[in-house]
Amino acid sequence: MSPTLSDILVSLKSEYQQRMEANHYQLPFLTAETLCHEKLYLETDLLSRIIDEDPTLLAARASDLIADTNEQQNPSVGAIISSNIVMAALENLLAIAVESGWLDVDDEGHILVDEKELDPQREYPVTANYSQSELAQANLSKRTTSLLTKIFQAAEQEYLDQLDSEAHDAYQLALQVSGNHAIFAPEDIAPLVAENPLLLGLRSDDVLDEEMFSGDPPAGIIISGHLTHILLDQLLEIAESKGALAHDGEGHLILPEGDDDNPVIH
Repeated sequence: MSPTLSDILVSLKSEYQQRMEANHYQLPFLTAETLCHEKLYLETDLLSRIIDEDPTLLAARASDLIADTNEQQNPSVGAIISSNIVMAALENLLAIAVESGWLDVDDEGHILVDEKELDPQREYPVTANYSQSELAQANLSKRTTSLLTKIFQAAEQEYLDQLDSEAHDAYQLALQVSGNHAIFAPEDIAPLVAENPLLLGLRSDDVLDEEMFSGDPPAGIIISGHLTHILLDQLLEIAESKGALAHDGEGHLILPEGDDDNPVIH
């Protein structure tokens, strides 16, 4: 686990115990649920540091964990990861409630919660704005070449070399090269998030094969899909600048149509 996240969860447990004492040990489930949602939709730069420390968080999926109807249909990467942190922390707090005698369990070990504490329609807004990042702004002002730029530059050079060396279908070659340089592994994506936390604001937005992921892609794959599409667009711009792509009578690029030619992440 991320050391930063571990410290946050230790502090959360302490606050839970304080709130329960202040509430005379009433409503243990609702108190835990509210506390987790209030505290664990972590701001962009903090969440990016936690992901850098623990890239496995990028495997998180939204499932049915997000309690904000505005985010449920097309959640941001940050909301997906934070909602998973919320649920994991909630389980830990409920374990404390059981150990402390505030909640009981049945014969099968399931936690028993009073109906007055349960409301499946209860909403908790995603309070973090994953489209804002002071760290990203600071890094953009640096003169050093970013990790993502280096990856894209290598792909662009490979594309140029192959495009110039022999006859190619420029569009199919762009698909091939962008796929070759796609970034899938969480440990490879995490440094990019640390460098540019605004990646946490990305959403699925139809860049992925929804059937492949049953409409619930991992957070890291959402980032990967967007980066692959951005790279593909850049390669096509190179092809256009070299006159390697055809245009219609109005000057628009003529690109292949059909599912087999559309760039998707599998």
